[in-house]
Amino acid sequence: MRIGLALLPDVPWAEARHRWRATEEMGFDHAWTYDHLVWGGLPDARWGGATPLLAAAAGVTSTITLGTLVSSPNFRHPYQLFRDAQMLEDVSDGRFVLGLGAGGDVDSRVLGGEPMGLRERVDRFHEFVEVLTRLREGDRVTTRGRWFSTEEARTVGGLDRTPYLVAANGPRSLRLAARAGDAWVTTGPGGGVDLEEWLAGLARSAETFTAALHDAGRDPAMVRRYVITDASPHLSDAGRYALSSVGFFTDLAGRLGELGFTDLVTHWPREDTTYVGSVDVLEAVARDVLPRLRG
Repeated sequence: MRIGLALLPDVPWAEARHRWRATEEMGFDHAWTYDHLVWGGLPDARWGGATPLLAAAAGVTSTITLGTLVSSPNFRHPYQLFRDAQMLEDVSDGRFVLGLGAGGDVDSRVLGGEPMGLRERVDRFHEFVEVLTRLREGDRVTTRGRWFSTEEARTVGGLDRTPYLVAANGPRSLRLAARAGDAWVTTGPGGGVDLEEWLAGLARSAETFTAALHDAGRDPAMVRRYVITDASPHLSDAGRYALSSVGFFTDLAGRLGELGFTDLVTHWPREDTTYVGSVDVLEAVARDVLPRLRG
């Protein structure tokens, strides 16, 4: 199993640069940041842009994979996002992964957008991914959609193929991830579920994803499966942040591996509000657990 960290864009770069470099030096496989204008989890906190942050992170690292977790159509046009992704792939020397998700609607409301229900947000997300797929596969791309259109959109200027990591929890988006994603990422079921219910929900999603891959004519063994461990209330509200202890992290990673997940993403520990934990635990996991998970 590969392990990654999400680093929120809530601290100045003078502090953040050391965290990104340390994530690589400690041996984590990938590092991510949220792509929002604002985030409901920290409504009053400092917040920075994902694109310049990842470009800066690329400059202080050399081997670790970098990515957005996730970019959404709430404030992004797919063509503008595609161009940003091409540049991030270039400046990182091919280490960039573009995470894609439907998102909530906080960012769009900040820009004056009308509230959307879940079904409509998923509809828009599917169109978003379809346009991004066409942009990656061709040049001078013209599309006409309900939400997004392009006219002779040029795509030259980047590397050959930015990987798409598609977020999906429900059956419809799981089918999209199986068809269009280079990999799948999930947070598992939300709501008031406990740990066992969360793991059972992940198992069901993994089975649905496997079936969708078969339907799409793809080999399930060739598609990586990521899980974000701290995004659901079963962990954070109960104080069971994945890095709450070395033992809990080790057990959780083992159980997720048994479900077929290839990659786990947790968060750099914070001092308050959310993802509250200790850097000592993070360092112990990096030193003592990561080598065993790779073995």
